[in-house]
Amino acid sequence: MSRAAAADRRGEDVVRAHMPLVGHLVREMLSRVPTHVNRDDLLSAGYAALVAAARGFDADRGVPFARFAAARVRGALLDELRGMDWASRSVRQRARRTDMARQELTAELARTPSATEVAERLGCSVEDLAAADDDVHRAIVFSLQGFATGGAESMVAEPSAGPEELLIRRERLGYLRHAVEVLPERLRAVVIGYFFEERPMADIAADLGVTESRVSQLRAEALTLLRDGLNAHLDPALAAQNPPKEGCVARRRAAYYERIAAHGTLQSRLAVTGPDGLPVAA
Repeated sequence: MSRAAAADRRGEDVVRAHMPLVGHLVREMLSRVPTHVNRDDLLSAGYAALVAAARGFDADRGVPFARFAAARVRGALLDELRGMDWASRSVRQRARRTDMARQELTAELARTPSATEVAERLGCSVEDLAAADDDVHRAIVFSLQGFATGGAESMVAEPSAGPEELLIRRERLGYLRHAVEVLPERLRAVVIGYFFEERPMADIAADLGVTESRVSQLRAEALTLLRDGLNAHLDPALAAQNPPKEGCVARRRAAYYERIAAHGTLQSRLAVTGPDGLPVAA
């Protein structure tokens, strides 16, 4: 076998060995974009970037191939999403209005408002609200609507990120993992089932013995709680701009924030990701 043929074979082996990395990055991206984004389109872009990364990889630079390829694949996925215009300004504005309406009603009623009550506050139908939620919530699950307020690029670590930036990102991912783990039982079941296991909402509703509308409601409540919990620990200045009102709701939120802090240490939060910043198995 010629030297060129041997190099091609090694490249093919590297691509095959790292194909699961593309699947992982695509799943991660799909968890924060609207439902109309096509999975196959992202996979195609990711696999093409993986092949290009294998061809352009230089081991002498001292960068592990997995990290090098992950940066290339993420960049390709972002380029694909830019072409789809997945997070328009109107979607982001709708997210803020819906979230504000839910928070106001929760404070006024001292309970989680129904979909009908939220729709009435917004002046739309329940069907319109459900349709808007489908677009909004996938777009904010990882950015958590205020935890990272920038565009798509701000959600992904820069390929040239230094040790300090990488360490901060790993700590944030650790906080996110722990914040999910200490959610109230029903909220945790919805978040894990919908975003991590990618189960249909109807299946989650059947398991919990509630309607799909109620699952959508729980999903919105969980995301708001996650966002505020992370802000309380990672961006106190931002959290101070929207202080919780007094009462039982505020006390439950404060208790949740304390559970996040007590659930782990810096070491355990960093253990959620590897040295290259990629998530490890739970």
